[in-house]
Amino acid sequence: MTVHMAVVAIAAPLLAYAIAVPANVSPTIASLVELVGVWLWHTPALHNAARHDLPTYIAEQATFLLTGLLLWTAVLHRRAEGIIALLLTAMHMTLLGALIAMSPRPLYSHSQLDDQHLGGAIMLLVGGIVYLSGGLALSGDLLISTSPGRSARMPDPEAKAPSRASSSPA
Repeated sequence: MTVHMAVVAIAAPLLAYAIAVPANVSPTIASLVELVGVWLWHTPALHNAARHDLPTYIAEQATFLLTGLLLWTAVLHRRAEGIIALLLTAMHMTLLGALIAMSPRPLYSHSQLDDQHLGGAIMLLVGGIVYLSGGLALSGDLLISTSPGRSARMPDPEAKAPSRASSSPA
């Protein structure tokens, strides 16, 4: 679970921020794609297969990274919709983590109940914190960028600076 959360909640947002490639997908759609990928790989059959077969494990982690990258790239380029998408993602990640953490029996053949509960708690806490923090950061950024006095406090990175060559001393 620690590897999964590192891929989805740490590597994916950092890569999305670093590459800054505009996404051609809605953050809400990206959130749903990520939801399907995460929940499918946590079904007992697929989760167990990934623990016993290296190519399946690599496919699982690649799914987590690619869907996370899709989500974070979309979110960074459409902030208002991104806030909603991160809230949805926080909700489904928290719910899945809670279901795994509170299960009265082991869900996976390779896992002891205590380990499963710990994994679910890690998913619940890390997923909830990262996605909610991302949503709050986007909210703050959106509020600042749409405030009336914005230009006096924070210059627009898209605005061109006046050229020194065009201004001559009088």
